[in-house]
Order: sequence, then structure tokens, then C-alpha cells
Amino acid sequence: MSLSLPTHAQAIVIGGGVIGTSTAYHLAAQGWTDVLVLERDKLTSGTTWHAAGLIASAGMFSETLSWAFRHSRDLYTRLEAETGVSTGFRACGHLHVATTPTRREVQRREIAFMRLMGHEKHEVSPAEVKAMFPLIETDGVLSAVWSPTDGRANPVDVTMALVAGARKRGVQIVEGCPVTDILVERGRVRGVVTPQGTMRSDVVVLAAGMWSRQIGARIGVSVPLQAMEHYYLLTEPMDGVHRDLPVVEDPESYAYVREEGGGLLFGLFEPDAAPWMPKAIPDDASFSTLQPDWERMAPHLEHAFRRFPAMERAGIKTFFCGPESFTPDGKFLVGETPEVQGLYLATGLNSLGILMGGGVGALLAEEIVHGNAGQDITALLPSRMAAHEGVRHYLLDRLSDALSYGFTTSTLPNFKHKRARGARRLPLHDRYAAKGAYFVSLSGWEMPYWFAPAVADGAPMPKVAYEFGRQDWFHLSAAEHRATRESLGLFDKTFMGKFIVQGRDAETVLNRVSANNVSVPVGTNVYTQWLNPQGGILSDLTITRTGEEEFLLVTGDVLQRITPSWLGRHTRPDEFCAVTDVTSAYTILSLQGPRSREVLAAITGANLSTEALPFRGSTMVEIGYARLRIVRVTYMGELGYELYIPTEQSLNVYDALVAGIEAQGVDCVHCGLMALDSLRLEKGYRDYGVDIDNTDTPLEMGLGFVVDLSKEFIGRERLAAQKAAGALTKRLVAVKLHDPEPLLRGLEPLFADGRPVGYVRAGAYGHTLGASVGLAVVERDEGVTADYLGSAAFEVEIGDRRFAATVSLSPFYDPGSERVRA
Repeated sequence: MSLSLPTHAQAIVIGGGVIGTSTAYHLAAQGWTDVLVLERDKLTSGTTWHAAGLIASAGMFSETLSWAFRHSRDLYTRLEAETGVSTGFRACGHLHVATTPTRREVQRREIAFMRLMGHEKHEVSPAEVKAMFPLIETDGVLSAVWSPTDGRANPVDVTMALVAGARKRGVQIVEGCPVTDILVERGRVRGVVTPQGTMRSDVVVLAAGMWSRQIGARIGVSVPLQAMEHYYLLTEPMDGVHRDLPVVEDPESYAYVREEGGGLLFGLFEPDAAPWMPKAIPDDASFSTLQPDWERMAPHLEHAFRRFPAMERAGIKTFFCGPESFTPDGKFLVGETPEVQGLYLATGLNSLGILMGGGVGALLAEEIVHGNAGQDITALLPSRMAAHEGVRHYLLDRLSDALSYGFTTSTLPNFKHKRARGARRLPLHDRYAAKGAYFVSLSGWEMPYWFAPAVADGAPMPKVAYEFGRQDWFHLSAAEHRATRESLGLFDKTFMGKFIVQGRDAETVLNRVSANNVSVPVGTNVYTQWLNPQGGILSDLTITRTGEEEFLLVTGDVLQRITPSWLGRHTRPDEFCAVTDVTSAYTILSLQGPRSREVLAAITGANLSTEALPFRGSTMVEIGYARLRIVRVTYMGELGYELYIPTEQSLNVYDALVAGIEAQGVDCVHCGLMALDSLRLEKGYRDYGVDIDNTDTPLEMGLGFVVDLSKEFIGRERLAAQKAAGALTKRLVAVKLHDPEPLLRGLEPLFADGRPVGYVRAGAYGHTLGASVGLAVVERDEGVTADYLGSAAFEVEIGDRRFAATVSLSPFYDPGSERVRA
């Protein structure tokens, strides 16, 4: 190789596709110009070269995704002026067709949210669809979303424009240089090994697309993705086809269409996709074209041709099949790995690499350079994925519906994956099944969503329809909700991450990373957040001191992998602080409601009075044949207790608990996640990754009461400055609709005096309050104060209607927490 490679770089990017080159481009734009991109063969030779190049915003139903889409589109629009290389972007517009009432409602909600995010979108009639795209059959079409500023780009040209921009800023890009190993020393990345030599760096970005899983596996890093066959058909030139035809997508036909060379490019996202090379992607796989499976694909083509009948008469130029990598949950893998510090992933784009490439590169560059992205990336972080999601057999079972999930089903209400279920089962699974539990998958756990007690007596399970409105099981969750408020409800929270932190310096380390003070007496529970240097929330958890040098940490399910990693990275070399993941070692049962104390005291024989066990107190009790820890905490807004039961004793404790409750004449009502959500939203309790994220500070989220500014902790400087600056310009607030009929789900725009001020991050029906409730973010340059919230007229937009709402800094249910502390 004639080119002399550097021995060191500020950052090394593995992969020369659109994601790798975009990351390098944006790192350079952030001032990191000493960046080296290593491509094993030729630029774009993985999957970038055969991408369809759609720049369409349908389904970008989150603030982060909408921002990333807009950044990509705007970047591709201006890159030619900056670099002299055209991206081929053409704003021909995009039509997203609705053929069912549910799809139309999904789209109306999306229109409302995306307009709030600054996107131009309109609902159009079938006649307007036909006028814009005459080759479509509109029979059965109810409406469509018209996005005039969407369009298409040339994938190779986009990549080469990014390459030109990166090189212009000093980035070195090398082809024909495969990475054979990644150097790791004491849990930190130190460089890469190639046939041309070893290059050192403290930052390595793995953007190798479908090769990323096997490269990560070499150093014990899980990269849960799998290459799947992806098809599109190219026709000969056709009458009536021209460059300005809009892109059209019909999710119920699993198909999209756009112009290509005077003909049509007709792509499919079928519901029974096939994997490619599940054991390992060949190292020499470049510009790969796969043999099409006509037999498997013919029914999907025939189905889609009914919507686009012109395809039946078209001359077929190519029926292309190529590999694309997909992830189990349909979301990208972007951010630092929990296993190796300084190793970042930028992969698993689920066939949206061109569409999202610019935005993903920008977000990751911000994360690398500043330690925090400007948008919420909690749903994209590799650490969100559970260990089993990287297992090959799990990937093969789950990803057969990966293509249709992203294209068709992911936005449907009540849709839950049905493939690759049962990866993690609760010790009490069979007990719950016998009680009529309807299970959903949560980080692989089979969790009760609601219970249908009549099923135990032979009644059929209520139908779960992918529709809006009150379903057949709405009243079941309402009964669970009311039982918890009025008497007693039993919840299973075993899905939570659990850790034992112990050692001479455990208290010191925990105080370093926690915004609250953990220097508390043994037997005390502390609620706190962990922050990044910018004050953004990285974790939301409770810490119970169980000994002088021992603590029990309980986190959300998506924080299980990052928790030990974050603690390890902030434990100094001369400190001793050991972290043990005990998630699988304990069942957590949560007994909640005004009668919880009396029944639990009778069962255990323990003194559970407030004097003996105050709110956030912890003690050991005996139930059945077990001695176990209880903590007086709640996530439902009632007097309640969490029971930490050794896994192997779960059955005998559960049986003794239920029998003990019923022996007192109290109905032991089993409750699912749906009731948990409605209860916690009435009380205004936060859920990390849903209501609060890395772009929020505890002060903005109304969590200042668990911040101790009298001590040092990561992020303190930002919080102190924010507090000193006066009224906060961004606040998380409680929202309650006046009309009892509409249902909040989240992502509904919020208006004050007719002007948009934010959106609902999470919503549910508040059965105690008699209306939908939620948590919403409000932003206002002059400050978000109680006076402002009380004086403005608020409305929430649901689909194409607005509903009056009351907004408050305090929860609407038990604002003084008298019931919790009773």
C-alpha cells in the first residue's frame, strides 16, 4: 500500500458507507479534524450502494427522529454548494397512503406532531393522490399524507459529498484497509489493528453495517443486528413516469414506489423476511447481489401490484435482492458501548441509512465531542439492548418481521411483537397465566399488561385490536387501578435492574455519580438521578443502604447494562467499589394501596407503623419460608411496599402472601403494566426514557427536591448555574383533559393561548380523576412559572381536534403526598 497511514488519530471510524462518512464529516465540523476512516474495500460497497435513497419523513414519530430526518434532508440540500459534489437530492414530495381508519388516525396524529416539529404535512384526498400519482389505484384509499419537501437522493452521491466535505476539513479516508481487531486495555478502547499496521486512538466508531456484529463479538461487545434480504424491482421506462413524480408508500401493501431512469423502482418490506448469512457476513462481500427468491416474494408482489396495477404491464429490468441489517426493536444502535469505553456504535439503521445518515452522524459527533447529544438518544443507545437480544437464534426468530415492523406495524396502537417471545420469564409466570394475564414483552421479560380474571373460569381472552379508543380490556385495567387506589393491588416489577454495590469506597463513588446524597443511615432508601457533565439525566434510580459498605440499586429495565459500566468508569484506580448485577436473583412484588400496611403487617407479624418504618425505610421480614427485604416505596402514588424475594423462593412467598391477604377478607387484585402507567401518571411519577431523558436536567423535570447542591457530583455545575439563572424556560408539567372521552397516548402537541408550547411525552386514562392525564414538556423563553400555567388557556391536539386541558407543576392526584406518607 503506497499510502502512509498515521499511527495515531483523535478518532478512528470503521466503515466507509454513508454512516461512517457522515460521522467523520460531523466530527470534523465539530473541530475534530484528526479523524481516520478505514474502509475494508471500496466506499459504499457494503449496503449503501444499493439503497433506494428515499428521503421521506413518514414514521419519524419522535422528536429525535424528526430532527435527524430534517438535518439529513437539509444537509443533502446544501452539500453541493459546500463541496461541489451533488447528492442527487430532489424534493419531489412524498405520499403516505391510508387504507384503514386506524392508519388514517395514526397519520393525523403524526401530522399534528410533525407540524409542531416544523415539518410541512397535509392530509389529501384519494382524488388528490390520483392527480399527483396517476399510476396508483385509489380504490380503498381513505386519505394520504402529503409531504412536499420530502423526496429522494442518490446514495452513492450522498456518500461522496460527505467524503469530499470531510476531506476538505482534514479527515483521512482510506480504502482497502480492513480492521482485523480492536485494541482494548482495561475496559477502554486504544486503537485498531489492520494489515497495514496498528493505529492508536481513544475513540473508535464502529460503523461497519452488517459486519458490525461479528467485529464487536471479537472483543466481547454485543451488537444486536442481522442482515436480511431486501428487495426492489426496477422497470423499463414507462409512459407517464417522470422525475417529479412523488415517492409513494402504502404500508398495508408493504410497498413503496418512486421514479428511477424513466421507470419505477418498486420496493418491498414484506412481513416474512429472510436472513442472509446468519453465522457471519463474508469478509469479501462487496457490492453484493443475492439470488431473488421468486417463490417467496411472488405473493407479496401480487398483493402490492393491486395498489400499483401499472406494474403488471411494465417491462422488468431487474428484480434486485441485497442485504440490509436490522435490529430486534427496530431502532438504531447509536452511542457508546457499555462494555468498552470510547467505542461507539453507529449501525443498525434498519434500511434507513440514507434517510437518517446525516442526522445520526451529527448526533454521534455531538455525543463524542461534548459527552451529550443535543437530542434525546436514550432509545438509540446500545446499552438499552438486553444481553439475549444479541443471541443469533433470537435475532433469527425476531427479525423475520423486522421489515414490516418498521414499515407497517410499529406505529399501530396496541401492537406488540409476537415473534421471539419468552426470552425472559418471571418466576411467577405460570401463576399469572392462571389468573388470566395478557402478556407483553418488556426488555424480553414476559410481563402482565392486564388481567382478565374470568379467563380462569373458562371465558375467552378479550380481543386485542390494533385500533384507537377504548378496547374490550379497558375496564379490566380500570378495575386494577381502582383496587389500588381504594384497597390493594399486587404488581410484579421483577423487570427492574437490580445491583449490589459494595466496598470501602462504595459510598464515595455513589455520591460522586448521584445528584442526591446517599450518605444516609442503614435501612434508608434514596431516590436520585445520575447526570452527565451537562446536567442531562442518564439514569433515574433508587438506592437503599443495606449496610455500612453495601447498597442496593434499582433501575429501569433499559438501564441494566449501563449501570455497572457507569459506576466502573467513575471509580478511581485507588478506590474499591464492586458492582454485582443481581437482576435475576430477586423477584420484586409491589403491594400497593391504603390497605397494604395492615395486611402485610398481619402476614409478617412486623411493626410497619410509620414510626417503625417511615416512607423510604427498609427492613427485613418473614413471609412463607423466606426472610426477605421490604422497602416502603411506591410508583403508584399510594401507601405501599416493595418485596425483594430470592428467586428460588418466589413461589412459596407469593402463595403465602396471596393466601395471607385473602385470609383477611381482602381481594388480592393482580395488576399489570397498564394500570401501573395510569396510576403513576395521575401522581406525576417520571419514567426514564419516556418522560425524562438525556436532554433534561432534574430541575427542569421537577426533580429538584432530590438534588443536593451542597455536595459535589457529576453535573452539579450546570444545575447550580441553572438554579441561579431564575425561572426555568423548560418544565415538565402534569396535564389533564377536561373532556372525559379522549385518550392520551403521548406525542400530542400542547398549545397555550393558541400557540404551540410543547407536547405530551406520556399519557394514559386517569380512572380516579375521570379523564386522560399525562406529563408534558412546556417551553417558554420568559420562563415557565405557576402563574403562567394558571393564566394561559391550554389545549391538547389529538389527531385533527383540540381539547381543553389544565396544566400544573404539581400532580393532580395527592399533590402533597399525604397518602404516600400515611
